[in-house]
Amino acid sequence: MREKVTQLVNDALTEHPDLFLIDLVISADNKIAVVLDGDHGITVEDCIKMSRAVEHNLDREEEDFSLEVMSAGVSEPLTLPRQFKKNVGRTLNVTTDKGETIEGKITQTTNEAVTLEWKSREPKPVGKGKVTVQKKVVLPYKEIIKAKVMVTFN
Repeated sequence: MREKVTQLVNDALTEHPDLFLIDLVISADNKIAVVLDGDHGITVEDCIKMSRAVEHNLDREEEDFSLEVMSAGVSEPLTLPRQFKKNVGRTLNVTTDKGETIEGKITQTTNEAVTLEWKSREPKPVGKGKVTVQKKVVLPYKEIIKAKVMVTFN
C-alpha cells in the first residue's frame, strides 16, 4: 500500500509543482497522513485536491484505510530548503548541532544553507557600555538541529 500511496502523492505533486511533501506516514492499521507545504502557502483547496487524488485511486474493497491531508503547521519546525526559501524575510529561531541558539532574519537561501542576520548588543571594544553590532551567519542545513519561524502579531 505504501508504494501505491507514494506514487499517487507524487503524481498529484507533479500536477501542482508549487506544492511539496513534508511527511507521509502510513500506520499499521492503514491510517494515511499526508503533510504538505507550498512555495506560496497552502490552501484548504490544495489539501482537498491531494485528498481526492489519493482517495479516488485506492480501493476500499481491497484494503480499508483512513486518510488525512494537512498543511505543515506554523509551529512546526522547518525541515526542507524549500521551506526556508519561502520564509525569506521572516525571523527564525535555530538550534545548531553545536548547541548554539541563533535568532535572526532569513536574508538568503541556497540548496545547502540559509543566511541569517540580526543585531546584537555587545560590550564596546574600548571603554564602558555597549554598542549595537550587525551579525550575519551562513548556516548549512546539515548543521541545523531545529529551526522554527517566530510568529509575530502586529
